[in-house]
Amino acid sequence: MKMAPSLRSFPRSFFFCCFLLLSLFLLLLLLVPPSSSSSSSSSAPNEKVTVSLYYESLCPYCADFIVNRLVRLFQTDLISIVNLRLVPWGNAWIAPDGSVVCQHGEDECFLNTIEACTITIYPDVMQHFKFVECLERLSLEGRHRQWMNCFQMTGLGTSPIDCYTTGNGKTIHLKYGKETSELKPPHRFVPWVVVNNQALQEDYRNFETYICRAYKGKMMPSACRSSHSTKTYDESNEKDNNFFIPVCYADEARNLTLHFGK
Repeated sequence: MKMAPSLRSFPRSFFFCCFLLLSLFLLLLLLVPPSSSSSSSSSAPNEKVTVSLYYESLCPYCADFIVNRLVRLFQTDLISIVNLRLVPWGNAWIAPDGSVVCQHGEDECFLNTIEACTITIYPDVMQHFKFVECLERLSLEGRHRQWMNCFQMTGLGTSPIDCYTTGNGKTIHLKYGKETSELKPPHRFVPWVVVNNQALQEDYRNFETYICRAYKGKMMPSACRSSHSTKTYDESNEKDNNFFIPVCYADEARNLTLHFGK
């Protein structure tokens, strides 16, 4: 029976070659720089600007903002630096009997829940935003009851319907309601836009400017390098009766207080 060769049986040149190869490998590790997020086409997650939109599905001003303004995130390269969050609850509230009451009626509560389910089931913002945009476009056109067409138009499955019918949708919807109720400062209307925890309030239509200011990464999108409006909201304009802010006010929606159990 042959014994395994001992270490002494290997020539010294063998060990010398191993030592040389190991030294070269360590040298290469020192010379090659680590991969950087700046070389990527999108920003690292911790560099992205968080943009949260608090809205309700049948507020015409929310629909207009989503379809004609917020969509520009995807039409430019701004989405590469943005973590977009959609929160469909708006000015809804909890009635004394525990039911959810929405500003624009039962259809809005239903569609809020469908959108909440879609956002949860399809967490990729590229996917769920297409569905929300489709539904809000129908809302603008007075055709919101044709919302089921948006599944075919976006290529998404109909799982959000099952989410609604099983009751999971109500749980998700209430979760968004709790988040909305805890906003600081409290929201006074929708659309209510928050950029990195800063509520834009009446200046929400200038959200792109705030995104570019908040971004601290190295890869500045071309949309930020191009000219942007620096006009900000002037509270003195409220004194002008002709000055109109396109929002759905919360105080017009309810006289009840939103309560959630701990």
